[in-house]
Amino acid sequence: MSTWLITGGAGMLAQDVEARVQAAGQRAVVLSRKELDITDPASVAAALAEHAPAVVVNCAAWTAVDDAEEQEAAALAVNGDGPRRLAEACRETGAVLLQVSTDYVFAGDATAPYAEDAPTAPRSAYGRTKLAGEEAVLELLPDTGYVVRTAWLYGAGGGNFVRTMIRLEGVKDTLDVVDDQRGQPTWTADLADRLVRLGEGALAGTAPAGVYHGTSSGETTWFGLTRRIFELLGADPERVRPTTSEAFKRPAPRPAYSVLGHDRWQAAGIDPIRDWREALDAAFPALPKD
Repeated sequence: MSTWLITGGAGMLAQDVEARVQAAGQRAVVLSRKELDITDPASVAAALAEHAPAVVVNCAAWTAVDDAEEQEAAALAVNGDGPRRLAEACRETGAVLLQVSTDYVFAGDATAPYAEDAPTAPRSAYGRTKLAGEEAVLELLPDTGYVVRTAWLYGAGGGNFVRTMIRLEGVKDTLDVVDDQRGQPTWTADLADRLVRLGEGALAGTAPAGVYHGTSSGETTWFGLTRRIFELLGADPERVRPTTSEAFKRPAPRPAYSVLGHDRWQAAGIDPIRDWREALDAAFPALPKD
């Protein structure tokens, strides 16, 4: 039985990773920020010494995209320095590190899916800090470091766009939803499955280290996603109306095109995540409806 240490234990992805690790018959140690501060080298070293994990899955992150524009140094401490501290400790102990990253490392102006080796060009503070974390892991752990970029996450264990739209359907006659941002809605349970399979492949020597894209197949817009949510609720999808990003100005720019390619999974012998529609249909019964 291998021990898997999962950071960011209060988040919805960490909860699903824990469940998937346990389903695989492995030991999951899930630590919240209070239990493990990834920005503190002493805290990181102590956690790895105590639990001796074979795999570390870093789900801890600064995810307040807009706040990062004004607090980039604080976001960098979590998203950049934190993964570096984990990578340093994993290098000392020999543990595999799975670093969860984001589509925001790209400019978001492409017209075809971003390959795993496509040039990065983040346009926001959040994207810059997450890229710093990627670079640290790949630099310090060339043979045992894995970066898994994801996007548009939803799940049962936390707040997210899908759950917000479910709630708003019950209180709004109509909803105006952005239709000029394209991406891949991704169920945290599906991503957790790929993270665990990748970690297993790393331990078995069958999954090459490096960058992978952990998003659903296919693509849609926030508008398209919301219409599908309404359909699954038995509500009239015509109540969802398209609008533009200009109508919802935010401090941090949102990528207009966040579609990621999945070719690298073939090298690890793992299938990419299924189509977003199939995943949403499967996830929907378990998502809270209040």
